[in-house]
Amino acid sequence: MRIQSGMRQLGWALLMSFTVVQGAQAAPASAPPVSYGVDSDTFHPVKAQHGMVASVDAMATQVGVDILKQGGNAVDAAIAVGFALAVTHPQAGNLGGGGFMLLRTASGRATAIDFREMAPARASRDMFLDKQGNADSKLSLTSHLASGTPGTVAGFALAAQKYGTLPLSTLLAPAIKLAREGIIVNDALADDLATYGKENIINHANSRAIFYKADGQPYQKGDRLVQKNLAHSLQLIAQQGPDAFYKGTIADEIAGEMAQHGGLIGKPDLAAYRAVERKPVSGTYRGYEVFSMPPPSSGGIHIVQILNILENFDLAKWGFGSADAIQVMAEAEKYAYADRSEYLGDPDFVKVPQQALTSKAYAKTLAQQIDVNKARPSAEIKPGKLEPYESNQTTHFSVVDKEGNAVAVTYTLNTYFGSGIVAGNSGILMNNEMDDFSAKPGTPNVYGLVGGEANAVQPAKRPLSSMSPTIVAKDGKTWLVTGSPGGSRIITTVLQMVVNSIDFGMNVAEATNAPRFHHQWLPDQLRVEKGFSPDTLRLLEAKGQHVKVLPAMGSTQSIMIGPDGMRYGASDPRSVDDLSAGY
Repeated sequence: MRIQSGMRQLGWALLMSFTVVQGAQAAPASAPPVSYGVDSDTFHPVKAQHGMVASVDAMATQVGVDILKQGGNAVDAAIAVGFALAVTHPQAGNLGGGGFMLLRTASGRATAIDFREMAPARASRDMFLDKQGNADSKLSLTSHLASGTPGTVAGFALAAQKYGTLPLSTLLAPAIKLAREGIIVNDALADDLATYGKENIINHANSRAIFYKADGQPYQKGDRLVQKNLAHSLQLIAQQGPDAFYKGTIADEIAGEMAQHGGLIGKPDLAAYRAVERKPVSGTYRGYEVFSMPPPSSGGIHIVQILNILENFDLAKWGFGSADAIQVMAEAEKYAYADRSEYLGDPDFVKVPQQALTSKAYAKTLAQQIDVNKARPSAEIKPGKLEPYESNQTTHFSVVDKEGNAVAVTYTLNTYFGSGIVAGNSGILMNNEMDDFSAKPGTPNVYGLVGGEANAVQPAKRPLSSMSPTIVAKDGKTWLVTGSPGGSRIITTVLQMVVNSIDFGMNVAEATNAPRFHHQWLPDQLRVEKGFSPDTLRLLEAKGQHVKVLPAMGSTQSIMIGPDGMRYGASDPRSVDDLSAGY
């Protein structure tokens, strides 16, 4: 079934018009024109006529391009890339984790597939508290208790069945070959094994046997890494479908590993897992339509919320990198992250006030509280009153096919290599996504995010996420496909891709290369990358921002479609070994 016909099965129509509220300041009559890699640009995207794939790994990108050349659509290519990344980028690519897929057809229909992990049936609210009642991050990050029931295989299988065109076995074949024959370890994998492997992988025999050599050292750049057990698991899925993972041999390996070491995932948890199709969060920004991921991701709601606030200010007049533009964006981010701490959770368990949070009227009240000259201390900002408005390590990849169908996928194990635990002889690294729940309301998780009761641990509940696969449409046609890893910084990274492209008229490569900043309310700190003017940073300090220069943020993989239909791809220079390629 082609993707267009599959999408016609949706029982809902997208909301294509929104109330426009007059801004606190006049918005620009029109955004600066976007350049598409002309000679005057500093950074140039990759361009291709028929299809484009952007991912964090060159081998996985090539797998996606090959599937497109074989006649597969964007969903087919995305699934093949996702399975390949489980082999080539085990830091985050996975079978033992979960994530989100956002897709939009050439005809303008959009849907979201939620394959986020779920808490096991035996999970309990206080399972990560020590005897003194304090949150114990070791339990939620590196123990067998850290893993939620994985969703990646179910999510990919659902997407393939409803919206793909090629057999699942065809989409798995490249990953099987890579795992069986081995990959040449690149810079990224070598560096991450050396840095993070000693924190979790080395402590588990099954994992150590795969990623460490006989001399006790992790695989290094140029070594060939063969993953025979993972190849076998992938082959079982190709032959038997998702039942191999959730009910068959792989389920036995996962459940056996957990039972032996005090984990909670049992075969009933695996058999009960379901990926869920949801309606995307949608909004408008300066005439563009924005589609992003709904809860249990917080990304889509808060990207739309922040854009609604920013629509009240003339960012284009101030210009990229100006103290005034950064000040207003940082203040808007504070309000959004404060609301996130109170209201966001799994919509199957809590009522998420999405309509209020994405209301332009509510955003206007927040915009009116922002002073371009003076930062408001985070301690003075509380979650908003919504009643009047209510009616790290992750990876992202983007695909656009020749027909204009677009797919954005963000999926993860949570931190690098997840819990570091490989389940039995499956070759599959397990996630540590249980840390994304609020182990104790008000206590920050590994990314410093504070959550409340809405995100407390509960059996069969999906933990709150920041993953934000996002698609922007212009004049009814897909224009930008983007997303990023980065934990709590995903939302602001994706936000800046949108603002850089629309307000500051950057091509997709310029928007990707531009330095980034981030504020998440708590801690009260404006994190910036190197690259901003020292004068700008001094002006921000004078406005009351607590500026701190810290390492690079995000690894966006983005595609922009030009007015001539040409596809322009850009992979993030903050990552090594990633690639955008097309045909």
